[in-house]
Amino acid sequence: MPEPYSGPIIDAHHHLWDLGLGRHPWLADTAGERGGLGALGPLRQDYLTQDYVRDAGRHNVVATVHVEAGWASDDCIGETRWLETLDKSRGVAARYVVHVPLADRQARALIEAQAAFERVVGVRDILSWDPDPARRFATRDGTMDDPAWRAGLALLGQYRLAFDLMVFPRQLADAVRLAAAFPDQQFVLNHCGSPIDRDAEGMRRWRDGLQLLSEHDNVAIKISDLVAYDHDWTLDSLKPVVLHCIDCFGTGRAMFGSDFPVAGLHASFDDIYDGFKTIAVDFSADEQTALFYGNARRIYRLDDVSSARLLPA
Repeated sequence: MPEPYSGPIIDAHHHLWDLGLGRHPWLADTAGERGGLGALGPLRQDYLTQDYVRDAGRHNVVATVHVEAGWASDDCIGETRWLETLDKSRGVAARYVVHVPLADRQARALIEAQAAFERVVGVRDILSWDPDPARRFATRDGTMDDPAWRAGLALLGQYRLAFDLMVFPRQLADAVRLAAAFPDQQFVLNHCGSPIDRDAEGMRRWRDGLQLLSEHDNVAIKISDLVAYDHDWTLDSLKPVVLHCIDCFGTGRAMFGSDFPVAGLHASFDDIYDGFKTIAVDFSADEQTALFYGNARRIYRLDDVSSARLLPA
């Protein structure tokens, strides 16, 4: 029997927050549901470096990529400044994917200011929109075709910044056109393309859209938070989603991420990474290393990260 992966891990997607700062409006007690995640109550507590270290302790995590966590939109650089104050000795938040509102008139200045931080390697401006207000993240539809937004996106290449692409399957056709229009921009599709509609038609739309997007070599995929839209998950329900992502993008353009603590609404950290290890067990050793470590290291410019264990056993 093949052994589950035990090599180094770069968690390509997670979040931290200190709610005492009052900078995460989506986690306020008065905020409603968001993105189809269900009740957000368990997330309404601080989640800091030590909390991540506790949750990830059984796994050989050597570095992580912090992705913007819905910090107040009028102060996106504030989140980056706060991240800079955190302990980096255990590899947590070794790199940042930050928020910039790309359609903003100040987008150029904001991108330049964010890129001045050495750990900033990417930008996310969430695009996930749905007609149902309880499911949407973005405030409007059609952003990918907005000339002002595209002008902001066009600036990222000057700073070697990836773009984390977060959309729903109904938007994947727009994402295909976007990837084609910006062939030199590195895109990283978040959360498997967010397969939110679990009926047969919804999953077909997701599978077909993912296949078309994967035909563009400038797009990679993060296999993360599969449980966000599969609350009653089993390993058997997660496995075909993971394998379709890898079938589409190959082991050279796919990476694993926890999306903790958000994924903690429906699974433990151990559930997530033990599941990844079980599902990936039949891939070669080199392919597993790429999925768990190498692709994130390359795309998020973690060249200075060694494979030595940083988190405690």
